[in-house]
Amino acid sequence: MSGFISALLDGDLTALRTIPKADLHNHLLLGMPRDRLSAISGREIVPFQYTGQGIQDINNWIRTQYVPLLQLPAILPKLVEAAFQQALDDGVTVLEASIDAGFGHLYGIPASELVEALRKAHQEIAPHIDFSPCLGFSRSKPVRQLLRYFEPFLDLNYFTAIDLYDDELFQPIQNFREIYRFARQQGLRCTAHAGEFGTAEEVREAVEVLGLDAVQHGIAAASSPDVMRWLSDRGTTLNICPTSNLVLKRVHSYATHPIRILFDHGVKVTINTDDVALFNRGVSEEFLSLFQAGVLSAEELENIRGLGVNAS
Repeated sequence: MSGFISALLDGDLTALRTIPKADLHNHLLLGMPRDRLSAISGREIVPFQYTGQGIQDINNWIRTQYVPLLQLPAILPKLVEAAFQQALDDGVTVLEASIDAGFGHLYGIPASELVEALRKAHQEIAPHIDFSPCLGFSRSKPVRQLLRYFEPFLDLNYFTAIDLYDDELFQPIQNFREIYRFARQQGLRCTAHAGEFGTAEEVREAVEVLGLDAVQHGIAAASSPDVMRWLSDRGTTLNICPTSNLVLKRVHSYATHPIRILFDHGVKVTINTDDVALFNRGVSEEFLSLFQAGVLSAEELENIRGLGVNAS
């Protein structure tokens, strides 16, 4: 019996945190627990509360609780270090994490400085982690503006993937075909958020139109056997974040999470955190919650863990 299975059966969170695992859906600058964010900033951070406004609730929390912290001196390296420390403490050995392409533009931080903060924290805190830095793009911004955000990073040859997030309903996925075509030409792995608030067919559309290697969330696919069969045949991975789905009322409980349906239909799934600062849970807690809710067996979760760890 593996140590991971034993830890699940024993409900031993401490032991789970020592076992290698992946976090492939992580927004890096929100990748630390609230208590660590408070310690870094010296300010009380109000817990995230969902009011039914979808992604807008997240954006409001970021605007009121997080953005003011960015005015503090030398805060960027501390935030990046805290995210890598969280991954280290949780036993994460494969980390794919995104930073918004417009972050530096909005806060006057050169792309080279942002990349240097990432390199330094990775090497000093967790050099053994297989880290894939992902450049994120907001679906609420015009594509031409996003391409301008992209430009300063091109010569740095650092990012290995791109992601698309924010309000799925803001504009058609076809609008982003150009930026994804460009990303593939640059050799970047292509991911995008889809099927978190949208439909199963929108998951398929995002994969087809953008040529995605993986989907962030994608849980709406569970409503369509046809889409699940298509994803399974194609080998597309869904990087799922159970607590995020629960808090944002996309599922009623861990016990009813559609990861069970997706898994049973042969869709590749991984288990991830999304935003630790908002949902205050690491990957180890995500695995344990699904097991204790009876969604997946310890052996099935071990298989999912292995898929994530071997994703690179």
